[in-house]
Amino acid sequence: MTTLRERLDADLKDAMRAKDELKLSVIRMVKSAVKYKEVEGAAKVLDEAEILTVITSLVKQRRDSVTEFTKAGRIDLAEKEEKEISILHAYMPRQLSAEEVAAEVAKAIAEVQAKSAKDMGAVMKVLTPRLKGQADGKLVSEEVKSQLSKL
Repeated sequence: MTTLRERLDADLKDAMRAKDELKLSVIRMVKSAVKYKEVEGAAKVLDEAEILTVITSLVKQRRDSVTEFTKAGRIDLAEKEEKEISILHAYMPRQLSAEEVAAEVAKAIAEVQAKSAKDMGAVMKVLTPRLKGQADGKLVSEEVKSQLSKL
């Protein structure tokens, strides 16, 4: 099985050969962000989970940009960001559906025996590592609030 880093390198070469400018720029952006994180830290090589965290943060940045571009009426730029998100998703694990997230949240609430909205931190502490890269943090947070408010 190839590592995420190897996949990025292979896809970079394929994008160059295919002259796919958008994919090429997105992969270069990911590699640059990974390299920046490595240099920023203790000059260590990032493992798979850490690379996934970098990609997740890039997706979040793109989502924020889509929201802002849409508000500003720049649909062309919002569409470009959406295309970048779809390319980035290829390097992430399968995203959980809303129903799967709801089921995981219910399981975590039962685990920590949450009684009210005050227990949100404890529930999120359990869920965050479990759903890392598989679900948007904002979606998870909203689902936790929703389910805790019903208790």
